[in-house]
Amino acid sequence: MIRPATMADAAAICGIYNHYVLNTVITFEEQPVGESEMASRITETTAAFPWLVWDDGTHVLGYAYATKWRVRSAYRFSCETTVYAQHDQTGRGLGTQLYTRLLERLSEIGIHVAIGGLALPNAASQKLHERLGFKQVAHFEQVGWKFGRWVDVAYYERILAGAVPTNPN
Repeated sequence: MIRPATMADAAAICGIYNHYVLNTVITFEEQPVGESEMASRITETTAAFPWLVWDDGTHVLGYAYATKWRVRSAYRFSCETTVYAQHDQTGRGLGTQLYTRLLERLSEIGIHVAIGGLALPNAASQKLHERLGFKQVAHFEQVGWKFGRWVDVAYYERILAGAVPTNPN
């Protein structure tokens, strides 16, 4: 079941995320994130954007959320999106379902553009974004340094249907 994240999910989210921190270049974070820090991130994020978890009834198996794209006011209808599945649960469609629900929620709250940043190479994430209607709009070479090597980043963008500002000013 997909539901909004709560502070009580912080430990489970850390368990999912820290695997990627310690073992991959998918995130540029280099140190594991503690439960209190993750709880703060959930609180800060959910003040403005959705943070969803996939909960099988006993465990959180994945999560997806959005954050502010940039701080300037004119960017207020754009956001950056993130999705992670527990490393041993990938390939089951959890990410697709979480991301789909996240995009629906973003459209409902008036977000016009969703932007996903991907460390490269990452064929699975590229395919996920393309399957969900994103198109690649940027490729930055050697912008991250992790595990003793340079890492490229691609940005994917999706214009969300129906997201029209109710107050354009």
